[in-house]
Order: sequence, then C-alpha cells, then structure tokens
Amino acid sequence: MRICVAGAYGAFGIKHLEALDAIDDVRVTSIMGPKQSKIEALAQERGIAHASTSLDDCLDRDDVDAVILATPTQMHADQAVTCMKAGKPVLIEIPMADSLKDSERICAVQTETGVLAMAGQVRRFNPSHQWIQNKIAAGELKVQQMDVQTYFFRRSNMNAKGEPRSWTDHLLWHHACHTVDLFQYQTGEVASECFGLQGPRHPELGIAMDMSIGLKTPSGAVCTLSLSFNNDGPLGTFFRYICDNGTYLARYDDLYDGRENQINLSDVAVSNNGIELIDREFIAAIREGREPNGSVHDTLNAMRTLDQIEKSFR
Repeated sequence: MRICVAGAYGAFGIKHLEALDAIDDVRVTSIMGPKQSKIEALAQERGIAHASTSLDDCLDRDDVDAVILATPTQMHADQAVTCMKAGKPVLIEIPMADSLKDSERICAVQTETGVLAMAGQVRRFNPSHQWIQNKIAAGELKVQQMDVQTYFFRRSNMNAKGEPRSWTDHLLWHHACHTVDLFQYQTGEVASECFGLQGPRHPELGIAMDMSIGLKTPSGAVCTLSLSFNNDGPLGTFFRYICDNGTYLARYDDLYDGRENQINLSDVAVSNNGIELIDREFIAAIREGREPNGSVHDTLNAMRTLDQIEKSFR
C-alpha cells in the first residue's frame, strides 16, 4: 500500500508518518505541504521519494494508492472530493469538515464515486475507549452518562507542536466533534436532544473560548461536555463513563475504574497508539474492499448533531 500524506509536516501529519512506519507492507511515497522548502526537507529526512505543494501533483502519481489528509480543516471537504474523484481512497483527519453542508457533500461524492472515504474519529480506536466498546458489545456495560472535559490554553494560532499555523481551531467543529461522535458510538444511538452554550469570542481569533454542551439519547443516556481554551492547568480531554455496571475514567491511553485502579489494556489492540490503529483500519478496509469503522457515512450523524448545537447558539 503506497500512501500520500497531505499536510505532512503539521503536528498530525508527523503523527501519521510515524504511525505508518509501524505498519507492515505500507510505504509513504508522496507528501504534500504548503511550503516547498519545508516539505522537501521532510522528504529528504524521511527518505520519501516525492514532495510537492500541490495535492493534484500527488494524486497524478502512479505510486499513490491512497491519501491521508492532515491539512487545515477548512480544506478538508474540497480536498476529500478531489481525492475521491481521482479514485484515491481518503482518510480525512478530524473533522471531515467544519459544516454539515460540506460533510453531506463529501458523503454524496463518496456515494457517487464508490471510493472509500473515512473520517478521522480516532477516539473510536483509542484502546481505553475500545475496552469500553468491547464491554458494551458483550452486553456487560451500558453507558448511562458520559462526563467529558476538553481543556486547552490558547491565545494564538499554534499547533500541537507549538508552531504557528495559518488557520483557527474550533471548540465545536473539532474538539466537540470527538466527543459527540464517541458518545453516539458508545451508546449506539443518535442524540434526540442537544444544546450548547458558548462564552465570549476572542477579539483576535474570532472563536468562542469556552463552551458547554449537553446531549441525550432516546433511551435516556446523557452526556455533559465542557470545553475551554482558557484553562491554565492540566491540558487534554478527560472522560468519565458512568455505567450500569461500574464507573470508568479514560485519560488518553490509560483507563481506570471509579476507584482509580488502572485497567490493563495490553490485549485490546496491537498498539496503544490511536493514530496507528485508525491508519490500520483505513488500510485494512481498502485491502478488504469493505466500509471502514468511521466511514464518512457512519460519522455523518455526529456532524448533524454538531449542526443542531451550532443552531442552538443562535
């Protein structure tokens, strides 16, 4: 399998390059980024044959079988459509788009072309959340409530590597997207009720810096999500699952029960790296000719819920 990684020298582009290194019979043959000097330097450093500032150049190559888009969110929809129309399966980093309209456009083109398209809902693949999903599938757990905190400290457009970027992150369409999809995935239901509250917009970034979201499924499971770019303290996303048979705390790649006893996740998956696991699913689905877990159609309901939340702000 020969892969192109677009947005390769960004924080998550690098994560995908490192993850692909761990997967057998996979080779990155092309990378794309906005600055020629930087993308060529990365290609030379990693021994990648082709580097370009043009996605079309990458798609035209015979040695590119599939594409991972780790580009700015605002580019995702147009680039995903371009990949599918070129016949290249595509994994779109979260979120697949920053509007319901563009998400539906991606799904329409996937249906039209039949080319595999997957959304980067990595929480489905983190071993801590996979362990919960396995228990749910076995009938041993049912989620009654999820309490989630997503906290960062942001005053400028900086990526996860601490480098400046050209686009602005978003609490709703990026960070809440993780939890909305995960809640609906773990409960097996689409939220029948949802609302959101947002704080003041940052005068320069133009985005809300604090947000509160509530969700409820038809069967009565609820989710409370708090998000902030104003949090000057422990950073990241922290999950509390309150279930009918136990309480569990997920902190990235670690899982604890409600009494802070750590749960062994070593037998959940072949890796504890969620990016590697989502890349493995993408590649396996292409090879097996099947719809992946996290296909754009499978995750469209999360985008519909986000759209309803956004409308509740207004």
